[in-house]
Amino acid sequence: MTKRILILGSTGSIGTQALQVLDAHPELFELVGIAAHGSRPELIVEQARRWNLRPEQVAVADAEAARVVSEALGGRVLEGEQSAAELVRAAAASDTPPETVLNALVGSLGLAATLAIIEEGATLALANKESLVAGGRLVTGRARPGQIVPVDSEHSAMAQCLRAGSAKDIRRFVLTASGGPFRGWSREDMWDVTPAQAAAHPTWSMGQMNTLNSATLVNKGLELIEATLLFDIDPDMIEVTVHPQSIVHSMVTFADGATIAQASPPSMLMPISHALAWPERVPDVQPRLDFAESHTWTFAPVDNEAFPAVELARTAVRQGGVLPAIYNAANEEAAAAFLEGVIHFPEIVDIVADVMNSSAATAPGFATETEGGAGDVRVVLEAEKAARALAQEEIGRRTSRNER
Repeated sequence: MTKRILILGSTGSIGTQALQVLDAHPELFELVGIAAHGSRPELIVEQARRWNLRPEQVAVADAEAARVVSEALGGRVLEGEQSAAELVRAAAASDTPPETVLNALVGSLGLAATLAIIEEGATLALANKESLVAGGRLVTGRARPGQIVPVDSEHSAMAQCLRAGSAKDIRRFVLTASGGPFRGWSREDMWDVTPAQAAAHPTWSMGQMNTLNSATLVNKGLELIEATLLFDIDPDMIEVTVHPQSIVHSMVTFADGATIAQASPPSMLMPISHALAWPERVPDVQPRLDFAESHTWTFAPVDNEAFPAVELARTAVRQGGVLPAIYNAANEEAAAAFLEGVIHFPEIVDIVADVMNSSAATAPGFATETEGGAGDVRVVLEAEKAARALAQEEIGRRTSRNER
């Protein structure tokens, strides 16, 4: 019996790889809809035709791209920033409701879709870490136990390791980081880094924003925040270690001193397939490690002076409230400014720190103990809006200073 799948972010790196998994295993999966921002309308059309999707099974956020896709498919597709969430609700009410929805949208735009998936009761295969970081307990408080299944390789690894023991016996989570393309560099070394250099990840092939976040280690900060929410743990239970080979994806240490690690070649096909089929495994998704050959795996501490993003994230979790959402929103603005060439690479995280310091004392409260009504969503969105404005002000100041 096949499992019905809905993919949000179908044209991105995670979405296209998820479609590869579905294509290779038609006996396991059936695609019932796709959503995308719309930067590649021709690919959306190609995907819809390949999977025999009707226009009403397609959502496109960008209005012009939606028009192009609608004309090509001969019917109106859902459009607008809320179209992915609308597609989730429409699919849930159809004759073929999805059993699992993969949210691989980019940025905090995925929050509305994440909440819709949870409300409709489908399993949420979560690749859009920003929606969990921004939504926090608003998201996890609404989800039923086991409804959220991680797609990130690190959190997938943690979830797999946790099956080796009980929650009461957990002592530490070990989150591995490749270190990005500038591992071993000082802050001064990175001052004149270009967007092209930041895009050259040593082991992973990812989208532009995820690759940049990996270079600054903001990606690891977001993953730390996400881990505290997914597994309901204190941030100080999480160690971050640099593992350049990207073979060990994360580890869990238990009370008796045993550390269980999940290891596999660096590919997203395995965690994607595992999330879609959870708790089952999909055979022959990627090559296995060959232990008949020599391997060298190394681990080292993070240089928090050169890469302060991880400890900033830990601070955001400790202080709580909307600070994780502020961390994420400020980073999105600063990262965009770097890609536009208006600030220097180290200033991305500097701006995040400045915004957090500006906002921490005055940020609106976030009632994490409640079930999370519409008012709570507004609080998150207002906090993000304020953080983005503060980030833009700081970007403007730094741009003027850099031009002198």
